[in-house]
Amino acid sequence: MSEEEKLLKEAKKLPWEDRLLHKNWKVRNEANIDLASLCDSIADPKDPRLREFGPFFRKTVADSNAPVQEKALDALIAFLRAADADAGRYAKEVCDSIAAKCLTGRPKTVEKAQAVFMLWVELEAVEVFLDTMEKAIKNKVAKAVVPAIDVMFQALSEFGAKIVPPKRILKMLPELFDHQDQNVRASSKGLTLELCRWIGKDPVKSILFEKMRDTMKKELEAELVNVTGAAKPSRKIRSEQDKEPEQEIASDVVGPGPSEEAVADAPQEIDEYELVDPVDILTPLEKSSFWEGVKATKWSERKEAVAELTQLASTKKIAPGDFTEISRTLKKLITDVNIAVAVEAVQAIGNLARGLRSHFSGSSRSLLPVLLEKLKEKKPTMTEALSQTLQAIHKAGCLNLADVVEDVKAAVKNKVPLVRSLTLSWVTYCIETSSKAVVLKLHKDYVPICMECLNDGTPEVRDAAFSALAAIAKSVGMRPLERSLEKLDDVRKKKLSEMIGSSGGAVPTGTVTVQASSGISSSVEVADSSFVRRSAASMLSGKRPLPAANLGKKGGTIKSGGGKKGEGAAQAKPSKTVEPEDVEPAEMSLEEIESRIGSVIQADTISQLKSAVWKERLEAIGLLKQQVEQLQSLDQSVEILVRLLCAVPGWNEKNVQVQQQVLDVITYIASTSAKFPKKCVVLCLLGTSERVADIKTRAHAMKCLATFSEAVGPGFVFERLYKIMKEHKNPKVLSEGISWMFSAVEDFGVSYLKLKDLIDFCKDTGLQSSAAATRNATIKLIGALHRFVGPDIKAFVADVKPALLSALDAEFEKNPFEGSAAVPKKAVKASESMLAVSTGGDGLPREDISGKISPSLLKNLESSDWKVRLESIEAVNKMLEEANKRIQPNGTVELLGALKGRLYDSNKNLVMATLTTIGGVASAMGPAVEKSSKGILSDVLKCLGDNKKHMRECTLAAMDSWLAAVNLDKMVPYLAAALMDPKLGAEGRKDLFDWLGKQLGRLSDFPDAAHLLKPAATAMTDKSADVRKAAEACFGEILRVGGHELVMKHLKDIQGPALAIALERLKPHGTFQESFELTKAIPVGLPSKSSSKVGRAASHGASKPGSRTVSSRVAVSKVLRGDSTISVQDIAMQSQALINTKDSIKEDRERMVVRRFKFEELRIEQIQDLENDMMKYFREDLHRRLLSSDFRKQVDGLEMLQKALPSVIKEIIEVLDILLKWSVLRFCESNTTCLLKVLEFLPELLNRLRDEDYLLTESEAAIFLPCLIEKSGHNIAQVREKMRELTKQIVHIYSSTKSFPYILEGLRSKNNRTRIECADLVGFLMDHHAAEISGQLKSLQIVASLTAERDGEIRKAALNTLATGYKILGEDIWRFVGKLTDAQKSMLDDRFKWKAREMAQRKEGRPGEARAASRRSVRENGSDMAEQSGELSRSISGPIFSRENYGHAEVNMDRHLVSHASSSTDWNEALNIISFGSPEQSIEGMKVVCHKLEQATNDPEGSGMEDLVKVADRLVLALADKVAKTFDFSSMGASSRSCKYVLNTLMQTFQNKQLAHAVKEGTLDRLITELLLRLLDERVPRMDDGSQLLKALNVLMLKILDNADRTSSFVVLINLLRPLDPSRWPSPAVNETVATRNQKFSELVVKCLIKLTKVLQSTIYEVDLDRILQSIHVYLQELGMEEIRRRAGADDKPLRMVKTVLHELVKLRGTAIKGHLSMVPIDMEPQPIILAYIDLNLQTLAAARMLTPSGPVGQTHWGDSTANNPTPATHSADAQLKQELAAIFKKIGDKQTCTIGLYELYRITQLYPQVDIFAQLQNASEAFRTYIRDGLAQMEKSAAAGRTPSTLLMSTPPPAVLNLSSPKFAPLSPVHTNSTADVKSSHAKPEPTSFSLPPSFSEDDRALTAMSSRGPHTDAPLAEQRNERLLTGVSSGTLDAIRERMRSIQLAAASGNLDSGNKPPFYTNGNVPHGHIPNATDNSSMDDSGQAGVRPMDERALSGLQARMERLKSGTLEPL
Repeated sequence: MSEEEKLLKEAKKLPWEDRLLHKNWKVRNEANIDLASLCDSIADPKDPRLREFGPFFRKTVADSNAPVQEKALDALIAFLRAADADAGRYAKEVCDSIAAKCLTGRPKTVEKAQAVFMLWVELEAVEVFLDTMEKAIKNKVAKAVVPAIDVMFQALSEFGAKIVPPKRILKMLPELFDHQDQNVRASSKGLTLELCRWIGKDPVKSILFEKMRDTMKKELEAELVNVTGAAKPSRKIRSEQDKEPEQEIASDVVGPGPSEEAVADAPQEIDEYELVDPVDILTPLEKSSFWEGVKATKWSERKEAVAELTQLASTKKIAPGDFTEISRTLKKLITDVNIAVAVEAVQAIGNLARGLRSHFSGSSRSLLPVLLEKLKEKKPTMTEALSQTLQAIHKAGCLNLADVVEDVKAAVKNKVPLVRSLTLSWVTYCIETSSKAVVLKLHKDYVPICMECLNDGTPEVRDAAFSALAAIAKSVGMRPLERSLEKLDDVRKKKLSEMIGSSGGAVPTGTVTVQASSGISSSVEVADSSFVRRSAASMLSGKRPLPAANLGKKGGTIKSGGGKKGEGAAQAKPSKTVEPEDVEPAEMSLEEIESRIGSVIQADTISQLKSAVWKERLEAIGLLKQQVEQLQSLDQSVEILVRLLCAVPGWNEKNVQVQQQVLDVITYIASTSAKFPKKCVVLCLLGTSERVADIKTRAHAMKCLATFSEAVGPGFVFERLYKIMKEHKNPKVLSEGISWMFSAVEDFGVSYLKLKDLIDFCKDTGLQSSAAATRNATIKLIGALHRFVGPDIKAFVADVKPALLSALDAEFEKNPFEGSAAVPKKAVKASESMLAVSTGGDGLPREDISGKISPSLLKNLESSDWKVRLESIEAVNKMLEEANKRIQPNGTVELLGALKGRLYDSNKNLVMATLTTIGGVASAMGPAVEKSSKGILSDVLKCLGDNKKHMRECTLAAMDSWLAAVNLDKMVPYLAAALMDPKLGAEGRKDLFDWLGKQLGRLSDFPDAAHLLKPAATAMTDKSADVRKAAEACFGEILRVGGHELVMKHLKDIQGPALAIALERLKPHGTFQESFELTKAIPVGLPSKSSSKVGRAASHGASKPGSRTVSSRVAVSKVLRGDSTISVQDIAMQSQALINTKDSIKEDRERMVVRRFKFEELRIEQIQDLENDMMKYFREDLHRRLLSSDFRKQVDGLEMLQKALPSVIKEIIEVLDILLKWSVLRFCESNTTCLLKVLEFLPELLNRLRDEDYLLTESEAAIFLPCLIEKSGHNIAQVREKMRELTKQIVHIYSSTKSFPYILEGLRSKNNRTRIECADLVGFLMDHHAAEISGQLKSLQIVASLTAERDGEIRKAALNTLATGYKILGEDIWRFVGKLTDAQKSMLDDRFKWKAREMAQRKEGRPGEARAASRRSVRENGSDMAEQSGELSRSISGPIFSRENYGHAEVNMDRHLVSHASSSTDWNEALNIISFGSPEQSIEGMKVVCHKLEQATNDPEGSGMEDLVKVADRLVLALADKVAKTFDFSSMGASSRSCKYVLNTLMQTFQNKQLAHAVKEGTLDRLITELLLRLLDERVPRMDDGSQLLKALNVLMLKILDNADRTSSFVVLINLLRPLDPSRWPSPAVNETVATRNQKFSELVVKCLIKLTKVLQSTIYEVDLDRILQSIHVYLQELGMEEIRRRAGADDKPLRMVKTVLHELVKLRGTAIKGHLSMVPIDMEPQPIILAYIDLNLQTLAAARMLTPSGPVGQTHWGDSTANNPTPATHSADAQLKQELAAIFKKIGDKQTCTIGLYELYRITQLYPQVDIFAQLQNASEAFRTYIRDGLAQMEKSAAAGRTPSTLLMSTPPPAVLNLSSPKFAPLSPVHTNSTADVKSSHAKPEPTSFSLPPSFSEDDRALTAMSSRGPHTDAPLAEQRNERLLTGVSSGTLDAIRERMRSIQLAAASGNLDSGNKPPFYTNGNVPHGHIPNATDNSSMDDSGQAGVRPMDERALSGLQARMERLKSGTLEPL
C-alpha cells in the first residue's frame, strides 16, 4: 500500500470537519464525495446529521483547488436535496462564499453554483439569495456578474414572480444597464424581458426606461415585440412539492375539470404600485409656497399652488402621512369661484387617491359629498375631472360600495338632474369593477335606489339607472333581481333584458375555462420535457432558439391528429401560391441515415468511416468521394449524403486530411447538384465555419462556403453566419469568417445581401471585437462595400469610435467607389436569381418614412405657435437621422410642400432651420428629390435676398446638399431665374455667383452653362462692385465649360450694355480654352475641410446616371494634381506675415484657462477653439499644415516655424499660449515622428524666450506644464530624455518655485515612468535650486512615500532624490520626510551613509555643511526686522540665488546689502526683488524696506521720510501684489514665513500717517481687496500659523482704515460693494456659489464702512464730501430704481450701508450738503437718485428736530417754491441765500460748531458784499450781534495771515440765547432743532479699538437702522415705504433755485459787481490746488489754544456750492 493510500485510509477515521478541511487536497476530495453519497442516502429532512453538516459548506465551497471545489458543490447539492427549509439558517454564509469564489471558476463549477442557488430558492431562502445577488452584480469582474444575472433569470422563470419578488430585481437592474461589458448588458436586457413576461410590459417600462440610455431603450423596445404570452412557473418550492401527491389524488376524484390551483395559477399581472418605492411629498410641499398660494386673492396664484400639489402627487406611490389639513384645504377649493382652481383641486384629489390608496380612505369619505355635489357643473373640463377622480377613488380602494351607500342616496335626490345621472354612472362603474361577492352582498341596497330612479323625469337619469341595474345583473345574475323587477312594466323589462343580453354575460366563465385548460396542458408539457438551462441573454432575438425547431423536436412523433381544423386550413391556404422552403433540418439518427441511404454508398465504406484509425477513415472518405462522383442521380441523394458526412466522420473529426476530404466532397455535391437544399447548408455551416478558423483547412472551407453561396445565394449564408460567428467562443471563427465575407463581397457584389444587416453586424460585432485581426478584417469588408455602394455608407458607420473611423476613411480611399463599373466576378445559379434583394439605386437600403409623416405633423408645421413649428421641423430631422439619412420618396411631396411654407416664416431662426432640413431631405432622398420637390428650389433661392449673412450661408449649404443629390443641369433653370430676380439683393447675387463659379470650376464640360450667360453678363453691369466682380469670375467659368460655339450661339439673348461687356470679355478668348487653364485664379484661403468636401461632392456627382460631368477617374486625377496648386498658393502667401497678432488679446484668452496642476485631456470644444485661434493668427499655409491630420505636414509646419523663429519671436510671444496648447495636442497623440519634432522645436523656442527675458505666465504654465510632466514618462527612452531636458530648461523662464507643484503632482501619476522622472526632477531642483524651493520642503514626504512602492525603479529614484536632499540639508532632512516604517528608515539610513561616504571621497564636505554656513552668515550679517518684531521666528533657509531665474540683473544679498540699505540703489533693488522675486527671495527685499522705514520713523525731521513719501505708493503696490503671491505660495504647503514678512512690512508702512496718506486710491483699492479676500480664503486657517495670519490681517485692516486717506477709503469701500469679478478670488469655490462668496465679501466691506462712518462726526472736515457723494451717486445709478426697490424688500446690506453713510453725511452737514454736489450731474434727466435720498433725509431729520430744514415742511423741491412770486429768478436766489444764512446762524448759535459757522459767514460776506448781514439779525440780541461782529473781524485777520480754519479757536463761546423768531426769518427756520438731541448724538460713545474681522452683525444692524429709529416713525417698513414713494421721481423744477443763483452770480461777474481778484484763494471740499499744502502746525495767531469743546476746521469745510460759484466767476465753469 502506497503512502497516499495509507493517508486516505487514515483520513477516513478523522471527524468530518478535519477531513473536509484537511491540508491534502485528495483527502478533501474523498471527503466531499463521501459526504455527497451520505446526504443522498438520507431520506428524513429532520435527520440530525444534516444539522451537523450545514456549517461545513461555508469553507468547503471556497476551496482553492478547483476539482475539490466542484466536489464540494456536489456535496452541497446533495445536502440541499435532502434538507428542508430549516437549512436556510446556513444560507447567508454559504451563498456569500459561492458568490465570491465559484462564479468566476470553470464553466462546470459555475453551472453547479447556479444549481445550488436554485436549490436555496427552492428551500425558501429567497431573501438571502437576492442579498447575495446584489453583492455579486457589483463584482468588478464581468465574468462573475453574468452568471449572477443568469441565475436570477432562471429563478424568476422557473419559480415565478410569487416566489422571487420582482421589486428587488428591478432595483438591481439600472446599474447593470450602463455596465462596460456587453455581455452583462445583454444579460440584463434578457432579465428585463423575463420580468416583462411576469409583471407586464407597462410596469417595466415606467420603472426602468427612465433610467436607461436611449440606445438601450431602442434595443429593448425592439425586443419587447417578441415577448408574447403570459409566464407560468415550472418549478415549485419544497413545501409545495410535499403537497403535490395529495393534490393529485384530489384531482383524480374531481375529474377532468379545472382545479382551483390551475385557476389560481393563471397568470396575473403584478400591480405596479407594489413595485415602486413611496415618495414623500409632504416635505417638499411644506418648503414650497403651497400654503401661502392657496390663500392668495388672485385666482392664478391659487391655481399655481394647487397645480404644484397635483404635480407632486402625480407620483405612482405616495408615502403615508398626515394629509388631513391638505384635504380640508382641497375641500374648500373644490367650491372655489374660479372654475380653473376647482378643476385643479379635483385633479389633485384624484392623484392623491391613486398615490395613497387605502391611506386616503378617511379623507375620501369627507370629500365624497362635495365631489358629488360639484357634479352639477356643466363645464366639460370639470365634469371630466370629477369623473376621473371619482373613478380613481374607487379603483384605488379608498372607498368601496359599502362606504358610499348613504352618499349615493343623498346624491340621487339632488334637485339637479346632472348630479343624479352622473352619480348613477359612477355607481355603475363601481359595480363593474367590484368583485361578485361584494355586489352580491350590497345589491339589496343599490337595487331600490336604481328602481326609484327609473321613474325619474329626466331621460339621462333613467338611462343611468338602467345601466346600473344591468351591471348588477351582469355581476351576480338575474336571480337576486327577480323580485324587484316584478314591479317593472313590460317595456322596461324588455329594455333591461336587452342591455343585459348585449353584454354577453357568459363570456368570462368560458374564458377562464379555456385559460385553465391551456394552463394545465402546458404545465404537463413542461413537466414531461427535460429542463434546459438558458442564460438571460438567450431572451434576446438572434440568441433565442427558433420556435419551429422546438416544435420539430418535441412534436415530431406525437403530432398526428393533434392539429385543429382551423390551423390546417390556415396552413393549406398559402400552399396554393408558393410554398416556402423548409430550412430547419430535423434531427435524424445515424441508424435512420444508414437505412435511408440504401445502396447509394457501400456499407463497408460507412463502417470504415466509423473506424478509430485515421488512415482507415481517410481511405474511406476517398472511396466515398469516388462513389459520389460516379452517381448518376445525385440530386435525389444530396440531403442524405450531407447528413451522412455530418454524422461520420462528422465535424468533430481531428485528422486534418480527413477534414479536407470531407469539405471537398461537400463542395463537389453543392456545385454539381441542380438544387442544393438550404437545410443542407444549415447542417454544414457551423462545422465549415470552424474549419475556416484552422489555417490547415481554411482554403478548402472557404471554397466550400463560396460554393454554398453560388448554390443558395450569399444572402442566406451571410444571415446564418452572423449568429454562428457572434456566439462562437473561438475568436478565429469571427475574424476568418469576416475575411471570407470580404472575398464573397468581392466575388458576388452586394445585390444579394441585406446591407443593413451586414453593416449592423460589422458595427456591433466586428468593430467592437477586442481582437485586432477581427477589427482589421471588418474594416476591409466595409471598404469592399464602399467600392460597390459609394460614400453614402459613411452615414451608417458615423457613430463608431474616431480611431476606427479614421481607419475606415483610409480603407475607403483604397477602395474608391466604382458604381456600375464594379462588376461581380461570380453569379448565383439562374434558378435562384430571385434572391436579389431590393435596395436603393446604389445598393444601400432606403427607408420608407411615409408612415411617420402624419397629418398632425403637417398641421403642426403650419401652427401659429413658433415653438410647435420648430418642434415639427426637429421631428423631421429626427426622422432623417433614424433612417440613416436615406429615405424613399413616398410621402415626401406633402412634407416638402409644408416645409416650403416655412421658408416664408416670420421667425428667421425657423427659416434657417427649414433650409437645413430641406438640404437634409435632398441628401437623404437622392435624385428622386427632383420629382418630389415641386419647384421648392426657387423658394430656397429667394432666401438669398435676406440681409443677414447667416441666412445666406444656410441657403448656400442647402444648395450644396441639393447639388449632391441632383445634377447641376437640373438646377440651372432655377439659378438663372434667381440671378435675374431684382429682389435677391446685391449681397445675395454676389454670394450666388460665387457659389456658381465654384461649382463650375470643378467641371470641365458643361453645355447647360450657356443658359447662365445672360444673367452673368447682365450682372457685370450691376451698380455693386462686389456683384460685378463675382459675375465676371463666373462669366469666365461659363466661357470655359460652355464652349466657344455654344456661348456665341446664346449671345443673341443679351442686349444693351451687357452685350458690349460680354463681347469685350470674349475678345481675348479666341483660344480661351487653352489660355484659361494657365491664367485661372485659384481662390486663396479655401479651408482644407471644405476642399475635401468639394472633392467628395464632385466625385459623387460624376457617377450619377445622366450626369454630364467628368468621370470619377478624372475627378480623382484632378485632386491629385491639386498639390502643385497648393504649392503655388504657398509661394503667393510668402508676402504675408507668418503670424498675425493684430487682433490678438492674450489676456482674454488666458482668463479662460482653468489653472490645475493635474493634467486633463483637451475637450472637443477646447480643440475647436484652438483650431479657430490658429486659423485667426497663423498664416494659412502654416495653420493648414499644423492642423493637418497627416503627421508629415505637421512636421513641415514646425520646420517653417523653426526657420522663421528668430524673426517672429515677438509675435510668437503674443500667441505663445496657442502654440503651447497645440504642442499639448501633439503630446497626446501617438505619432513618434511628430512628437520628436515638437521636442526638437520647443527647446529652441525656450532658448529664444530666455534671450528675450520673457517669463511664462501662470496661464501658459497651466496649459503646458501638466501635460509635459504627465507625458514625461513616455515609453520611448529618447522621448523621455528630451522631455527631461525640456523640463529642466523651463526652470529658466518659469521659476522653480512655481514649477515645483506641477512636478509634485507628477509624483501622484498612475504611470510609473512619470513618477520616476518626477522624482529625478525633484532631486535636480534640490541640487540646483535648493534655496528657491526651501519653503516647499515638506513635500519631500511624497517622495519618501515612494520608497514603499513595489517597483524597484521607483524606489531607486526616490532614494536617489532623498540622498541629494541629505547632501543639501544634512540631518534636517528627517524633519521633512514624514512618518516612515522601520524598513523605509533603514533603507534611507543606508543610502544617507553611502552619500556621506561619497561626499567624503570627493572632498565635498559633510552633508548640510554648506547650508549651515550660509545660515550663520545671514544671522551674523543681516538684521531680521520682522523676527525682532515677534511676528516671525524662522531663519533663512538658504542663500539668495542669481536673478537670472526671474529675468533681472544679479542681486547680491550679503553684508553689503544691509550696510548700504539707505542708498537709493539698494532701495530700488529691494523693490525690484519684492516685485519680481519669488516669495522666499522677496523676504530679503522686505528686510531692507523695514530697515529703511525704521530709520525714517526714528528721524522724522530727516530727508529720509520725504524720500519714502515719494515712493510709498510704489512700495504698497508691490506689497499688494506680493500678498497674493505669498499666500498662494504658502497655501500649497510652503512655509508661511513670506506671508508674515509682507504683512509686517505693510503694518510698518501704514503706522506712519504721512506714508499712509501718500498711497493713491487705485493702490488702496488693490490692497484692501487682496486683504479682504485673504480674510475669506478657506485655505488660510489651514496654513502654517493660520490663526496668527488672520489676526495680523485684521490688525492691518484697522491700521489702514485709521491712517489712510479717509476720502479714498470711503470711495474704495463703496466701489467694493459691487459684486466682485470671480477671477479675483484666490481659490476656486468648493461648496459655495459665486453669489454666496460675493455676499460674504460685501459683509466685510460693510463692516469696514461702519468703522469709518462711526467716526465721521469727528472727521467730517477731513474728507472730500464731493467725491464721496459722487461715488454714492454712481453706486445708486448703477443699481437703478427697480433694483433698489427689490433690494430694499430683500433687506440688502450693501444698499442699507450706502443709505446709512448718506444719512450720516446729511445729518452732519444739514442743508449745506446740497452744496457738495459739484461732481454729481444734477441737471441730467431723469434726475439723479441721490437727490431724492438727500431730500428725504433732510425732511426726516427736520421732522425729528435734528437740523434746520431747507424749506417749509413737506416741500420736496431743491429750492423755494416760486408759485406765488412774479419774479421767480430773483426770489429763488434770495430765498436760497436766506436759507444758507439761517443754517449758518444756527451753527454759530451752537458752541460745538460756532467756529465753522463764523468762517462760513465770513466767506458769504466776501462773496456777497452787497448783502447786509446785520439787517437779517434785527430780532437777535445785542450780545449775539457783537459776538458775530468780533468773530468776523477775527476771521478776516486769520485769512490775511494765511491761516486755515483748522487752527482757529474762538476765545468765547457764543451767547446762549438767540431769538430768531422774527417774521423776517420765519421762512428761514420754521422748525427749531432739538439742541439736546444734537448734543447727545454728537457725543455718541466711540467704538472700541479692538476691531476684529469679521465681527458680529449687531453693530452693523444698529448702524443701518439708525435712520429709521431716530425719526418720528419708528416703524422701519413704514419708513421704507415712504422712501419708495418719495423716490419715484423728482420733479423737473427741483433745481430752479440753484440755477437762478448761478445766473445771478454770472451776471454779477459780467457786470463787475463781484470782484474776485481781492478774494482769498477758495477751494472746494478737499480740492486743494496742486502745490498748495495748508500749514497745519502754525498756531501763532491763536488767542486761546486751551479752549475745549471747539473742533478744529480746515479748508475742506467750505461748501461745494460755493466752490462752484467761485469757478463760475473765474470763468472755469460753463454757465448753466
